[in-house]
Amino acid sequence: MSNPSWQPMPWQAQGSSPSLLAAHADRERAVDVLRAGFSEGRLQQDEYEKRIERAYTARTVGELALLVADLPQGPSAMQPSAMPVMQPMVPRTFMPAPVLPPPTNGKAVGAMVCGVLTTMTMGLTGIPAVILGHTARSEIKRTGEGGEGFALAGLILGWLSVAGWAFFIAIMIIAGVASESGA
Repeated sequence: MSNPSWQPMPWQAQGSSPSLLAAHADRERAVDVLRAGFSEGRLQQDEYEKRIERAYTARTVGELALLVADLPQGPSAMQPSAMPVMQPMVPRTFMPAPVLPPPTNGKAVGAMVCGVLTTMTMGLTGIPAVILGHTARSEIKRTGEGGEGFALAGLILGWLSVAGWAFFIAIMIIAGVASESGA
């Protein structure tokens, strides 16, 4: 500490107060900073030895902070409000579980597949699409699963297929009745 008029800002180790009693780990961190400063040529041999001795006999975190305040890895002389706030690294184990979307109801997927297949099966999968769609929607309301859109699409396509078959059968009956009455 070659310039006595300059007073370094007290170091707040891990957000603790300067009057907090120093632990062995705090002393070792301060000694590591001093070693780095000495190896970079920032400290003379005699000053380095005095600071190391004081670090091992320091009782508070504030005393340790003053020993390393003028070194690059020690506390900076910036005002606390200008210092960037670093969030502590939280191990993944202690982080909250990610919010996953609910699983998709299998019957809803089945309803959608049957509904799409109505165009290729000439409407034969329409009734299974309607049954699966209604069953899936009731299960989704009860369990909170996903797939409401799949179930609804399967229902719409299934009912269109059933309506198409009903219309086709009605036309066939009307045509059959009209051909018998004309004969």
